[in-house]
Order: sequence, then structure tokens, then C-alpha cells
Amino acid sequence: MPKVRFQALAESRNRKHTEMNEAGKRSELFGKNVFNEDKMLQFLTKEAFDNVKSAIFQGNKIDRKIADQVAEGMKAWALSMGATHYTHWFQPLTGATAEKHDAFFDILPDGRGMEKFGGAQLVQQEPDASSFPSGGIRNTFEARGYTAWDPTSPAFIYKTTLCIPTIFVAYTGEALDNKAPLLRALYAVDQAATGVAQYFDKNVRKVYATLGWEQEYFLVDKALAKSRLDLSMTGRTLVGNFSAKGQQLDDHYFGVIPPRVLSFMSDLEKECTKLGIPVKTRHNEVAPNQFELAPVFEEANLSVDHNLLLMDVMEEIADRHHFSVLFHEKPFAGINGSGKHNNWSLATDTGVNLLSPGSTPMKNLQFLTFFVNTIKAVDTYEELLRASIASASNDHRLGANEAPPSILSIFIGKQLSNVLDELEGVSKGKLSPEEKTELKLNVVGKIPEILLDNTDRNRTSPFAFTGNKFEMRGVGSKTNCAKPMTILNTIVAKQLTDFKKEVDALIDKKSLKKDEAVFNVLREYIKTSKRIRFEGDGYGMEWQEEARRRKLSNNKNTPEALQVITSKESLELFKEMGVMNEVELKAHQEVELGAYIFHIQIEGRVLGEMVYNHIIPAAIRYQNILLKNVSGLKEVYGAAHKNVAESQLNILEQVGEHIVQIKKLTDEMIDARKRANGMAMSNKKAQAYCNNVKPYFDKIREQSDKLEKLIADDLWPFTKYRELLFAK
Repeated sequence: MPKVRFQALAESRNRKHTEMNEAGKRSELFGKNVFNEDKMLQFLTKEAFDNVKSAIFQGNKIDRKIADQVAEGMKAWALSMGATHYTHWFQPLTGATAEKHDAFFDILPDGRGMEKFGGAQLVQQEPDASSFPSGGIRNTFEARGYTAWDPTSPAFIYKTTLCIPTIFVAYTGEALDNKAPLLRALYAVDQAATGVAQYFDKNVRKVYATLGWEQEYFLVDKALAKSRLDLSMTGRTLVGNFSAKGQQLDDHYFGVIPPRVLSFMSDLEKECTKLGIPVKTRHNEVAPNQFELAPVFEEANLSVDHNLLLMDVMEEIADRHHFSVLFHEKPFAGINGSGKHNNWSLATDTGVNLLSPGSTPMKNLQFLTFFVNTIKAVDTYEELLRASIASASNDHRLGANEAPPSILSIFIGKQLSNVLDELEGVSKGKLSPEEKTELKLNVVGKIPEILLDNTDRNRTSPFAFTGNKFEMRGVGSKTNCAKPMTILNTIVAKQLTDFKKEVDALIDKKSLKKDEAVFNVLREYIKTSKRIRFEGDGYGMEWQEEARRRKLSNNKNTPEALQVITSKESLELFKEMGVMNEVELKAHQEVELGAYIFHIQIEGRVLGEMVYNHIIPAAIRYQNILLKNVSGLKEVYGAAHKNVAESQLNILEQVGEHIVQIKKLTDEMIDARKRANGMAMSNKKAQAYCNNVKPYFDKIREQSDKLEKLIADDLWPFTKYRELLFAK
């Protein structure tokens, strides 16, 4: 094994980066491989074009005749771009993407070949669903599952394949994917938010959820990554002594991007631009070999698709540049892990960001309405939002003084807190003319001025307002954004629905004017959601105590966090909003628990293999070298050899103790794993893996890392942290 390590090191040191030359403007490349509006105008009939636009913006259905026309135009464009195959590109509950390629090529009855693609192939396909996670929605022998075209996310060509974004459902209609629930949640928030937005602008006909993600990742030389069993099999290092230098000098964040990495980034951005992914920002992150990429904000469904596509493309481009890209939330101990901040807002079809203050009191009242309702939604359903970011890998990161804590709270800054405090004092019922003037001029009217000068930041907050959007910071770097976006948009939709009912009731039954009714309801929401607002240090123990007093949940691990998904309140919420039924929720919970179990199970197996097959043998080899040395000294010095060999004997004793401990702990971990595997219920098994198996990982790691520090460098089997993190 040391031979593999040193071969990998030699290979990595001989790398030469490929210079990437920019030819032309990025704007000229943008969307080149996307069947966007420009391509539709060119390749579709007017009737087909109008129907597709109507499906995108009004949600109208496309009939078979129009589908045939769209398919014909899409095929003509794809063939002109060199495509040979098509696929329904979907998001099964694995969290990644899936695809099955079919050739356009077909045989005519007379034996001649032709390219064929019709409306039936565009609109619906029937892949074998038996091997995808379903959480019990269908049995293995019931292989039928359907993919159905999502016209709101444009088709694109990747390499030589036309990729058609689709949803994935069981033959009984239940969602087997992450996209279908997201689309339902986005429809729910559109319906709820549009009704509220019309209080302030009757011309609003549609409200979109927008999303801007920030993708963090590590780049490691491909040879070095492959030389480590744990990185190859689990995406993270299960053992490894900290490098003497890590991130303590703060010299990597926003530092000069290494030339080889910059070549990778340039190549990636070029490919993304052609695929319509509007990448904008790139920079070094805090940890060595950690980087970030962020795009321009987009409509949430499209943004989710683009993030999944980006991660697929990143792996492809990284391989081209002899890198391995690591999306695991915590690939290395002792340095920062990776997240994917989700920046969320709501925007109208009239071009207004509903979470951005305006230039008039009425526009600012609109801002406050959506601002306070979002806070209220998070306060009511904070456990669900926590569940949306739960995973085995993200558990390593949350609350580790580098990422937000597992306790949900909202940071809005001191100035906006003062505004809400003033609104809390609004008189109940009708407002006097003086009170209205005071509110509109001195409270609501000053909001733009406040935000201009006071964009407070609190990096420890899991849900922070940052001027014109909310930033959800707990999302893991490899998480499908559809999960948190489905939950967030569902709870906001529910909250806005309730808000409108309350406001309308005050207008109809109490004869209040619209602005009076809005102020009255907002005042109550500000009072009842006050516990979720927190401006302090989310990392401190004091906050954990305070959160307990406020009766906020603190679900520290995934099995705990996932329990809320099938609570009575959750079932009622998702049913009322039309996002997921009870069968789907239970299935999603079952799949998430299963994924957690399998991840910990795989890590346990890999760790056992590393200990038995590599770490202990390396330690014994070093023991033998020391024993030979001590024996030689004894021959030379006789009885006095103990003084001369004191250090060697001390190291021998330490190595022996660590071998005993690491073997004992690994045996116990395997026994705990066997006991967990004997449990039938997924929730019990997940808890057993969490509480009885996983704790051994750190104990075993501690023994391994101590051995790494003792054993001669040329005998250690695994590529070390200093080699992984500082190879250029």
C-alpha cells in the first residue's frame, strides 16, 4: 500500500495544467446547447411555440398533436447539433440524477434507417423503477414507473444526448423523485403569494420562488484521491492525522487561485455557459484546496436542475484535469467542511422582488408582509426545515463551529429587529390618522435607509436575511436543493394562505381598511414568532440553553431530525398544500432513513477493512523494524542496551498499545453493526447506527492517527493530509 501512495505522489507532482483560452464573449456562448426560447422560435411552429409558452407560464397542458410538433422541432434542433440519443433526465430519491439513453435511430418496415422522435417519446417514458428507492410505494416486482416531461425546465444537449428534464412517478401517481414535490410546492407558493401580492398591486398574476445557490467543493489530485480507500468509497477520510498547517493562517480564503485549478474553473465555466447555467462567481474558500462557485439567481425549479447538472459536469471536467471533486460535507477532519447556501426570495411577474424594500410606504408594507410571514412560517415549522437538510454527511458539519448549528433560528439584524419591535406596539383594531402617519413615515418609510447602511452579517445563523433575500446556510454541499426548497416553499405557502384568510376576515367582519388589517395581523405574527429570532452567537452553549427555554427543537442528528416528516402536523400541512400525500411522505422518510443507514454501514465496513488490512499490518511492520534494531543494539551493548534503546522500546510499547486498542474498538464496532443490522424497523436501525456504531468511528480514528504519528513515513499506507491538501 505505501507503494501505491508514493506512486500517486509522484504522478501528482508531474501534472501540468492545460491553459484554457477564451474565444469570444461568454454571452455569445450562453445557452448554445439549450432548447430555449430562441431555438423554439426557430424550430417550432407558432402554434407549438405558443402552447409551450402557455404551459410554462400558465401551467396549461400540451395535447398530443402539439407534443408531436414540439418533438419534431426538438429533434430537428438536436440533430443539427450532432445529437444521436435522447433521455428523460430525472431525479430519483437517490439525491442525484438518472438517465437512460435511447437512440433517435430506428428501422423502417422496408429495412431503411431513419431518425425518429415523436410526442409520445417526449411526453412520457416508462423506465424500470424497480431498482430506484421508493420507500415502499411499489414492490420490486412492480417495475412500472413513469417519467413525464417538465416543460418549465428547457431541454439541453450534453455531449451527444438530448436531455429532457422530467418528473418520475409510480404507476399509481405517487412521486418517486424530488422534482414532482418541488413543482407542487412552487405552484402552492405561487397561488398563495399571488393573492397576497394583489393587496399591493392588482396587476400581479404570478409569483416565482427564486434561488441562488453557492456550491462549495474540494479539489484533490485524482491519483491521490484514488490512492485512499476511504475517499474512493465514502467521499471522506475516515482516518488521517491533521497536517501541521491547515487553515489557521487564513491565507487560502479569497487567495490567488492556483493555475491548475483556474484552468479547471475556466473549462467548467465554458461548459456551464453553453448549458445555460449562469455561473458568475468563483473563489478560494477557507480550507486548503476548497473552492466555491455561484450563479446568477434563477427561478427555483430551473436553479435546482442547474445545480444538479453542474455537479455532474464538475465531475466530468475535474477528471479531464486529473482532479477528483469532493462534494462530501466533511471530507477532511480539522478543517472546514462544504455547504451550499440557498439564497431564496419571491418575485412577481411584474419584476418586483417581494423581499426587497421599495421607495414608498406601500411598497415597504408589501416587503414587511412577506418578510414577517416568512419568519412566521419558519417559526411554526422549524423542525421540518431542519429535516430538509438532514443527512449522514451533513451531520458532520452542522454545529461544528464552521457551519450553522442544528437549532433553527433567524437573524435579521439589529435595525430590522427595531422595526419589528415598533410594529409590535401597533394599536389593535382601527388606527388613528396620527398612528398611520407615524407608521408609514417613521417606521415603514425608513426601511430602505436602514437596509442601505445596516446589512448585518451573522455567519453562525442558519437562516439569515441579507438585504433582499433569506439565506439558508445549513444545506449540505451534495444535497439536492429540491429538498429544502420543497419544504421552505410549502411552509411559506401555508403561512401566506393563513395570512390572507385573517386579513380578509378583518376587512369583511371588522370593517378595517386593508392597511389596518395587514398591520394588525403582522403585529400578532411578530409577537408569536419572536422566539425564532436570534442575533447572537449560534455556536455557544449559552444559545443551546436559551433555545431550550424558547422551546426550539435541537435535533442533533439525522434519525432525530427525520421523525417530524410523518408527524400529524406535517401530514396535514402537505395534504392541505397539495404537495405530498401520506404515502409519499412516509416513503420519503423511509428512503432518507435507509440512505442514512447505508452510508454509516458502508463507512463502518471501509473503516474495518482499513484497520485490519492496512493499519495494523503497517504497525506490525514498524514493530518488527524496531525489534530488529533493539536486538542489534543488545548484541553490541549487552545489558546496557536498555539505556541506548530506551526510545525504541518506548515507541514499541506505544505502538503495541495502539494496536491492541484499535483492534478491540474495531471488533466492537463490527459487533455493534451486526446488532443494528438485525433490527427490522428503519427508524430503530438508523438510531442504532447513529448511537451505537458511529461513535466508534472517532475512537478508531484517534488510535489510527496516533499510529500515523509514530510509524515511519515510508511505511504508512495512506496518502497523508499534507499531501492531499497541499498538492498543486
